[in-house]
Amino acid sequence: MSNTEAAPAELTCRAEPERRVVQVLTAREVPLGGPRAMRVRRTLPQRARSLVGAWCFADHYGPHDVATGGGMDVAPHPHTGLQTVSWLFSGEIEHRDSSGAHAVVRPGELNLMTGGSGICHSEVSTPGTTVLHGVQLWVALPDEHRHTGRDFQHHVPPVLRLGDAEIRVFLGTLAGRTSPVSTFTPLLGAELVLAPHARLELEVDPAFEHGVLLDTGSVAVAGHDLSPAELGYVGAGGRTLELVNRTGTPARLLLLGGTPFAEDVVMWWNFIGRDHEEIAEFRREWQAESDRFGRVEGYSGTPRRLPAPVLPNARLTPRRGPGRD
Repeated sequence: MSNTEAAPAELTCRAEPERRVVQVLTAREVPLGGPRAMRVRRTLPQRARSLVGAWCFADHYGPHDVATGGGMDVAPHPHTGLQTVSWLFSGEIEHRDSSGAHAVVRPGELNLMTGGSGICHSEVSTPGTTVLHGVQLWVALPDEHRHTGRDFQHHVPPVLRLGDAEIRVFLGTLAGRTSPVSTFTPLLGAELVLAPHARLELEVDPAFEHGVLLDTGSVAVAGHDLSPAELGYVGAGGRTLELVNRTGTPARLLLLGGTPFAEDVVMWWNFIGRDHEEIAEFRREWQAESDRFGRVEGYSGTPRRLPAPVLPNARLTPRRGPGRD
């Protein structure tokens, strides 16, 4: 078919952003470290979705006034089969773990702890912290690597300016920037700050599913509005992801992504395993102060270590996200 117009109009054409299905997950409030501790907003895991790629846990807290509500003080506690990712917007947290790592978590700096076969750590806000605000994330380790040894990595990602956005890529690759931090499955983790009324169309890996965790502002993800503390999930298959700041003030978010995690996992308390019996054994060893988890040196709070909760009467069953049944 030919265009038969005698005087065709000159048009400037651009590709329209892909219209994607977005699942909006809301958070629930839980105490961090005990009933007297600061409260956090937990977005993952939940019944509607357990994982985004290998991201399996997301706690979002603050801005928390330490002077009026007390700070963070989480006594030594164990982990298996996962990596922890600490990312702050304000304040500082002192980290100690049984790999021997002793570090201060600061805003804009990645701290990644690997606790495959077993690790324990403590987290305490520093005396100089006035406002504590950030996220704590977990990454599930695949079966072939889930018994790996203890490790700790620190990275300060540079700020990338892309259009009306500032981006810090702390894991994986985005907008031509790649983090040097190693992971055991393909992952993406980045902080984005969008200028007022900014529109950003990002090229993303079509093999990845993505989650947008909104911290401040009002942002539309692929045309779907998010409120603060909500997580917008977008499935794999798209090559672009559109983000729009709906307001006249800056908006901040975390973009998390990864290839769908095909393995079934059992998550209970701070352990990730593969069946009920394995989780029960992890609990028994933690209560017995087994060498599996090592010791945290230098923690002076109380209790000396967090006791494990009582296992439920029913058998623990694997978590499966939609499409993984």
